Amino acid sequence: MAGLFVSIEGPDGAGKTTLARALARRLAAAGFDPLEVREPGGTPVAEAARHAFLDPGMDAGPAAELFLLLAARADLVAKRLRPALAAGRVVVSDRFDLSTEAYQIAGRGLDDTVVRAANRLATGGLVPDLILVLDLPPALGRARQSASGKVSDRLERADAGVHERAAAFFRGVQGPNVVHLDAGRGAGEVEAAAWSILAPRLGKQTAAGRVQ
Repeated sequence: MAGLFVSIEGPDGAGKTTLARALARRLAAAGFDPLEVREPGGTPVAEAARHAFLDPGMDAGPAAELFLLLAARADLVAKRLRPALAAGRVVVSDRFDLSTEAYQIAGRGLDDTVVRAANRLATGGLVPDLILVLDLPPALGRARQSASGKVSDRLERADAGVHERAAAFFRGVQGPNVVHLDAGRGAGEVEAAAWSILAPRLGKQTAAGRVQ
C-alpha cells in the first residue's frame, strides 16, 4: 500500500517544526512508523545545501537560492520520500514545495512559470496528500523567535517585504488537499486541530497513494 505524504507550511515562527514533531509522536503512538523530515535537509547532500542556504555569511542571489533548495529537494525526494511512501509509511515534512512558491516566487519575485517547472523536475511530480498551512502574521512570528532566543538565519534576515509577501501567499493558498490552521493559538490547540484532520485519513489511502 502506498503511504501518505503530509507537509506543514507557513511563515517563519508559525510553529511548523513543533507541529511536525508532535504529529510524528502521535503517529508513532498510534502504531505507525512515520518519517519526519525537514526542508531543506534530510540527506547529506540536502543538509549541505541547507547550510549554504541559511548561512548569513553567504551572499546568494534569488536564483542561486532557488537552485540550492531544488538540489536539496531532489535528493530528499529520491532517497527518502519516495522509498518511504512506497513502503506505506506516513511522511511528515516540515516545509515542501509550497514554501518555494511563497518565498522564491511571491517573496523574491522569481518567474512563477520557471520556478514551478524547475520544481516539478526536482520532485518528479510528487505532491503532498495533505498540506497543513499555519497562518500567522510575520511580526508575531518574529516576536516568537526573538522570545525563544533563536539566532536568525539568512532567510529570516531578509527584508520585511519578503516575509509579508510570503505570508500573504500562504494565506491565499487554496486546494482540495490544503487545510489552513490558525497558528496564533497555543501549540496544543494547533496540534489537536491538525490531528483531527490527519487521523481520519490514516489507512484510507488508495493504491495510487491518494486519500479518498
